[in-house]
Amino acid sequence: MPLAEECLAEPLRAQYGGGIVRNPEFNDGLKGWSVFGLGQIAERTSDTGNRFLATDRRSLSHQSMSQKVYLKRGMLYTFSAWLQVDQGNTTVTAIFKTAEDGLVPVGAAEARSGCWSMLKGGLTAKSSGPAEFFFESEETSVEIWVDSVSLQPFTEDQWRAHQEESINKVRKKTVAIQAVDANGHALPGASVSIQQTRPGFPLGCAMKYTILHSSAYQSWFTARFPVTTFTNEMKWYSNERTQGKENYADADAMLAFAKQHGIAVRGHNVIWDNRDTVQKWVQALPTDKLREAVNRRFYSVMGRYRDQLIAWDVVNENIHFSYYESRLGENASAIFYQLAHQLDSHALMFLNEFNTLEWHDERKVSPDNYLQKLRQIQSFGNVPRMAIGLQGHFGTPDIAYMRSTLDKLAGANVPIWLTELDVAHSNESKNLEDILREAYSHPGVQGIVIFGVWNPQGCISRMCLTDVNFNNLPTGDVVDKLISEWKTHNASATTDADGLLRAELFHGEYKITINHPSSNSPSVQSLTVDPASQNNNVLRVIV
Repeated sequence: MPLAEECLAEPLRAQYGGGIVRNPEFNDGLKGWSVFGLGQIAERTSDTGNRFLATDRRSLSHQSMSQKVYLKRGMLYTFSAWLQVDQGNTTVTAIFKTAEDGLVPVGAAEARSGCWSMLKGGLTAKSSGPAEFFFESEETSVEIWVDSVSLQPFTEDQWRAHQEESINKVRKKTVAIQAVDANGHALPGASVSIQQTRPGFPLGCAMKYTILHSSAYQSWFTARFPVTTFTNEMKWYSNERTQGKENYADADAMLAFAKQHGIAVRGHNVIWDNRDTVQKWVQALPTDKLREAVNRRFYSVMGRYRDQLIAWDVVNENIHFSYYESRLGENASAIFYQLAHQLDSHALMFLNEFNTLEWHDERKVSPDNYLQKLRQIQSFGNVPRMAIGLQGHFGTPDIAYMRSTLDKLAGANVPIWLTELDVAHSNESKNLEDILREAYSHPGVQGIVIFGVWNPQGCISRMCLTDVNFNNLPTGDVVDKLISEWKTHNASATTDADGLLRAELFHGEYKITINHPSSNSPSVQSLTVDPASQNNNVLRVIV
């Protein structure tokens, strides 16, 4: 499978043989294809003999080739196509027209002249009935060339089976443990106990300052989560409501609590690009004073917590918004990321945005536009530890589209996190489970933070995991079920004739205890299982 960013001299064959698409590689000319709108379509042949379809869209963006298909309610569909344009480059979007939902964008790619780019998309059918897909570009002066089109349906069971296969591949390792005596001779029949002490995958939850005043909140949280993000306590408007009067008391205390319990912390956030979140005194500053104030903010918060956090949301939501760019220049955010890396070089620097993963149709933060902003920041200066932050404020999730988006973003080869995951109240427990399973099974995703925040007044946030007495709500049951499912439970077994025991373990940290009748005391050793370790590594333990 090529990376989303690759552009090839020749298109690859259609995935799944084209699935339910008729004549997916145009070997039968135009059979099965028609014009969408008032454009014209024509069959073309490359110098190497490859046949593809071209469309002249005359002047309207949505005029192109199309094909009619029949969608079945509840089925998950993966869509792909190879694209090229006759000159320059432009973003081309695949769109499905359905009676139930109207026009639904399912994926996009930057099509270039001279090479073929792969578009990957997906959708989940909300109703059964006929649909039509076509290709759209705002650049109407170019021809769109299309080849190797595929639309493949999957049942929920088939989709879940693929998730399980991926989890076994990317979240587990097979480890061999060998018991030996002081002379290195194998000890058959040794009793081996395996205890996971810390999960390898960071599945966490946001935290409010109210945790400082509730032992029940503390017990509930520390029993579950190895990572957190403070909801408001590290934001500029919380730390400096009045100019020159900084207050980090809550953030300091929360960080101390997290350290005490081995909970890693993401820094959220240094500055926020949404004007509505910028303090009035900051907005009132002239340009030169604003620049000084922002620099002081970076040095203040990042200097205070340097080397204590695993990550920073540096300029929050700076694809949707551009307050600081409007005041300080279009490269302001890129300069801020460079400064952030200088101030805390060991932390990941996140481009944290909403609706890239959640919604088909918000073009401003589409995967293509997200990657464009990421590349702008990376190319401006030395920021080697960039990361992709997808907030994940879902309504009804489209898991097929979610997978295609993660596939595309993974082509950037930087860590991906879901940073503020919550779902709307309609069918929220099932939707939360679907999202968590899809994210955890994707090899590009390296962490998840749920925004299910507890409040003593009851659930006033978008999604909660417990009631006021810390009894699980259905969403909390989902989280507990998956935490249990995605860990290695305590196990005991006996070594074979070669003193060996092989075990398939989830990534994480382990305590290995080995007893043998020839020894007066057990041998205890620590083991880390992670993606860097090799399958079937042998841990030799002297008993």
